[in-house]
Amino acid sequence: MEVAAATATSFTTLRARSSAIIPSPIRNLRSKARCSSSSSLRASLSNGLLSPYTGGSISSDFCGAKLRSQSLNPLNTSSSKPKRGVVTMVIPFSKGSAHEQPPPDLASYLFKNRIVYLGMSLVPSVTELILAEFLYLQYEDEEKPIYLYINSTGTTKNGEKLGYDTEAFAIYDVMGYVKPPIFTLCVGNAWGEAALLLTAGAKGNRSALPSSTIMIKQPIARFQGQATDVEIARKEIRHIKTEMVKLYSKHIGKSPEQIEADMKRPKYFSPSEAVEYGIIDKVVYNERSSQDTGVVSDLKKAQLI
Repeated sequence: MEVAAATATSFTTLRARSSAIIPSPIRNLRSKARCSSSSSLRASLSNGLLSPYTGGSISSDFCGAKLRSQSLNPLNTSSSKPKRGVVTMVIPFSKGSAHEQPPPDLASYLFKNRIVYLGMSLVPSVTELILAEFLYLQYEDEEKPIYLYINSTGTTKNGEKLGYDTEAFAIYDVMGYVKPPIFTLCVGNAWGEAALLLTAGAKGNRSALPSSTIMIKQPIARFQGQATDVEIARKEIRHIKTEMVKLYSKHIGKSPEQIEADMKRPKYFSPSEAVEYGIIDKVVYNERSSQDTGVVSDLKKAQLI
């Protein structure tokens, strides 16, 4: 018993002396290695995945638990509320030339040059955006013109009703409300309510490209429900038609009776015919083309329509 006690005492003394001899940086490395290995083992046991041992690396002077925030650490079972991460929002801006813009910011670059592009059917989200752009451009400069490029089938597409006719009336009213003149240009199709917006531009600055197509037609609606509800809807669609005929007559310069007669069925115009009818004022040609090359014009030349 005395021999065993002496041996234990000498072993304890020897261990204390050896720890005193070992420099403190090496002791720190050993403790950090033990911390890294223990945290890696706990993470492996918690998620079933084996994590590599990085405790012997001198460059890693942190434990594995510090690789993620405490709020995201699955081993953190404290009762404190988790902290929310900060999400950085990137807001598009227009600065410099188009080549310096982070894609796809071409719409902002056009907007910087006071160009509003209507490139789809008139639905509420499109209407809200166009109204906001008109109002902001008026706030920015009350004298410079606003350019409205139109390539839209109105509130319908392929015979399907997509939006309300009042969407066009909202844009039309704001076009007359803002102080800057609005120059309209048809760059593809201007059908139905889109043709109304085209002809509502500033007099002398309503134009179309040579291959564009313009069409005027009656408003379309589909009713269902009780007989009283259908009758109310029929009165409303008649009112919309009357209002549209009145606005066409105002900007085109023809009598409401003639406009209503022409709108009984969809009436298509080539750009040159739209100039003769009074919907637009001019056709914009480039240097390579000096005549109407629209699809409607080609079909009429071939006597197909």
